[in-house]
Amino acid sequence: MASTSPTEIALLRDLVAIPSISGEELPAAECVEATARRLGLDVVRDETSVRVEVGDVTAGPTLAFATHLDVVPPGDGWTRDPFTPVIEGDLLYGRGSGDAKASVAAMLTALADLAGRPLRGRAVGLFTYGEETRHATMPDAIPRVGQLDAAIVGEPTNLRLAVAQRGLMMVDLVAHGTQRHAGYASGEDFSNAVVALAREIVKLDGIVAERVHPILGVTTVTPTMLEAGVSRNVTPPSARAVLDIRSTPAWTHEELEAALRDRLDVEVVVTSTRLVPCETPADSPLRAAVERAMPGIEAYGSPTCSDWCYLRSVDAVKIGPGTSQRSHTPDEAVNLSEVTAARRFYARVAEEYLR
Repeated sequence: MASTSPTEIALLRDLVAIPSISGEELPAAECVEATARRLGLDVVRDETSVRVEVGDVTAGPTLAFATHLDVVPPGDGWTRDPFTPVIEGDLLYGRGSGDAKASVAAMLTALADLAGRPLRGRAVGLFTYGEETRHATMPDAIPRVGQLDAAIVGEPTNLRLAVAQRGLMMVDLVAHGTQRHAGYASGEDFSNAVVALAREIVKLDGIVAERVHPILGVTTVTPTMLEAGVSRNVTPPSARAVLDIRSTPAWTHEELEAALRDRLDVEVVVTSTRLVPCETPADSPLRAAVERAMPGIEAYGSPTCSDWCYLRSVDAVKIGPGTSQRSHTPDEAVNLSEVTAARRFYARVAEEYLR
């Protein structure tokens, strides 16, 4: 039986005060481990995660509360110290307050609330590192949990229920041309790489719009960076555009690559397909448990990526306290009332799912 739990707000303040920028999560991981031990919970900390569990794996399914301990660098524009948590009214300010330490605090205290209650199965807190980078440890942490049947991904959704999530595919478009003095930029044997690339860029709007996902809509293909040029008076031998492709489950990333190669007349270089789109199964027992725990909860499709992409093989949803639009911004903040509501909500969902 766990001892009396600290408030989720006190734990959140402690976590925000730790500058756990990606790659520097150890002090935050030690804080979570120490808190779990103080509460009498079973906890393991290693190079992949901090894992906290309650219940009995032999008695039924396993539900994971999955979120991350790392934060992005604070950047410029703050009017407060980013790692000194300040409460003003219902808001707590600080880097990572919403993304995603509010979820960490609510999930860990919810696990403490569940300790000793009759559960038909097991609830596991899975607090990982590097989510904000290419070096997420979630894929390595998941096998260490053992049996895993369902997962709630803790990210700022204002406690709305994300039942689908866009993926991210990164692609370079490369056009090749003739390098020569700009005074001789003509002739049948001449090609300007910038012009060739521009012709393809104007094709991108709606280029894969024929498949419409019922929740997320169409896949978007957005050029975000351009690169070309040797000198102001030299025509470039090549020109490159970086595409940010926000995919939906209507396309696989392999299908998107094939469509771009077929529909564009430049070189298509895929640089990342790691963040695949996700959606909750239509017959999801977890979604049913969520809706029993919070009748009338709003379901929607999330435009942002998360560690959900590593949990696609299980029944999963994304929901947590905080406003996604505040993530990564100066003066990031979270509504404390949502953090408290999230603690109660996570515990209720676990009881509904593991009953």
